[in-house]
Amino acid sequence: MNINALRPLTARIAIALLLAMLAGAGSAQTLDTIVIDSGNDNPLSIAVVPFGQSGIEGVDNIGSIIGFDLARTGQFAPVDSNNMLSYPTARSEIFFRDWRILNAEYLVTGTAAVDASGVTVVSYALYDVNSERELLARSFTGGRDQWRDFAHRIADEIFEKVTGLPGAFSTKIVYVLAQNLGTESARYRLELADTDGRRARTLFDSSAPLLSPSWSPDGKRIAYVSFETGRSSVVIQDLASGAREQVSSIPGLNSAPAFSPDGRKLALVLSKDGNPEIYVMDLATRALQRITRNYNIDTEPRWMGDGKSLIFTSDRSGKPQIYRVELASGLTERLTYEGDYNAKASLLPDEETMVFVHRQNGVFHIAWLDMARDDLRVLTKTSLDESPSLAPNGAMLIYATQNRGRGILAAVSTDGSARYRLPSSFGDVREPAWSPYLDAVID
Repeated sequence: MNINALRPLTARIAIALLLAMLAGAGSAQTLDTIVIDSGNDNPLSIAVVPFGQSGIEGVDNIGSIIGFDLARTGQFAPVDSNNMLSYPTARSEIFFRDWRILNAEYLVTGTAAVDASGVTVVSYALYDVNSERELLARSFTGGRDQWRDFAHRIADEIFEKVTGLPGAFSTKIVYVLAQNLGTESARYRLELADTDGRRARTLFDSSAPLLSPSWSPDGKRIAYVSFETGRSSVVIQDLASGAREQVSSIPGLNSAPAFSPDGRKLALVLSKDGNPEIYVMDLATRALQRITRNYNIDTEPRWMGDGKSLIFTSDRSGKPQIYRVELASGLTERLTYEGDYNAKASLLPDEETMVFVHRQNGVFHIAWLDMARDDLRVLTKTSLDESPSLAPNGAMLIYATQNRGRGILAAVSTDGSARYRLPSSFGDVREPAWSPYLDAVID
């Protein structure tokens, strides 16, 4: 086996290379300002008027959060609020000719206020400018600390109304933040944040490496790899309580956990029989089913939607490629052929296309593959790209990359038309995982 060729693959399953992968310097507390690199060539023009806000100070305007959410998809081009001819907050204040002059196709207005009991009330409306029709009108109530939840929820509803695709702004991301690497005070933090990087909080803090976070399908638990005991183990953490449970610490490798679609099983990589192989664990009984049997490395399992098959990475053909295996029969099929390195695959909701790490001209990028048409497209323009994770609507993906020598997170639309970066203030950020749809926090 060629270790140099497999370095990014084995970095996830060999301890020495895991540590090398995380080598660096600096520290970070949260993600910082998003930098939008590119957008759709023909985005929809939308005017999100600053919301009329009263009773709350020191928070971002809800309208600006909504506009920013929509802008980072690349499918919308918000009108600059400085160029607006008026600032209506109600239907009676709207003069649609003002918005046609600005070539706005859609208009959003709204208000937010705290009532006498301390409850926050947020109302908004979406209009089609050309037809002068109201398309949506909703009100929400909640607490002051749910300010950004209101904005993300409204952006979700607008996105779905206009595009027909559910929005994913109210979802979350988890990622590993590595601090002070190369020193005795090195720390590894599992962080949870909004998809725009805001409101980050630490789920777990360790002096030992943390890797490969994966969401349960109900969004209530995270599985990940921890080296806190001195060797790799797979841990499941409950987000609400913070309770942690070690589910696999068999001698050898314990890595790459992935919940089944029903949340009752966990696919993972173990080397208990001498070689890294894929197993499925019944979480209720801890019973293990061995799925692959090969002398080469099999890793990075991901479930098919029916829970009966997995896709995974293997170097059994001589170089890392992506395969599919049926759990019942063991029947295995190779899915990628173009290029000498394809790994860490995730399926889009239609399960006919997937995204993965692809090496092109010696550089690692994120690629998209239509398996039926054998159509492969490179989505990213950065380098050393890894760990792609899809939004639940399949419209965007987040991945880890490098910027000026440090790890950052970036996102790209699955059609390649929009890209943005979430750079860290200091240090290295990596191993992102985008959540499934979550239970609504406001109604």
